[in-house]
Amino acid sequence: QVQLVESGGGLVQAGGSLRLSCAASGRTFSSYSLGWFRQAPGKEREFVAAITWSGTIYYADSVKGRFTISRDNAKNTVYLQMNSLRPEDTAVYYCAASLLRTSVRAAGTYNYWGQGTQVTVSS
Repeated sequence: QVQLVESGGGLVQAGGSLRLSCAASGRTFSSYSLGWFRQAPGKEREFVAAITWSGTIYYADSVKGRFTISRDNAKNTVYLQMNSLRPEDTAVYYCAASLLRTSVRAAGTYNYWGQGTQVTVSS
């Protein structure tokens, strides 16, 4: 069982930055692939970024070059550094964990989810 708790969301102006954190419980954190997803009002949850247990990183095209995912296994934490934020990045951001090592872009891959943190980007 893994519990995930996100933090770091908030209100920021377009062009600004935020850093999301997701702290995980459990002693096997390093074995998990970790993902960030987001869901805007009226839209489906979409993939943002993922980092596998081995450190391979994936990004959605919409955030590539602006967002950076990283993990600190010693702290059981995954981060999402978000720069050059745009109003269309406004959403609830969720972190997720999975022991599967394929299809890390798919929400269905993930067994565990955090409660989400709101990110609002004003124009």
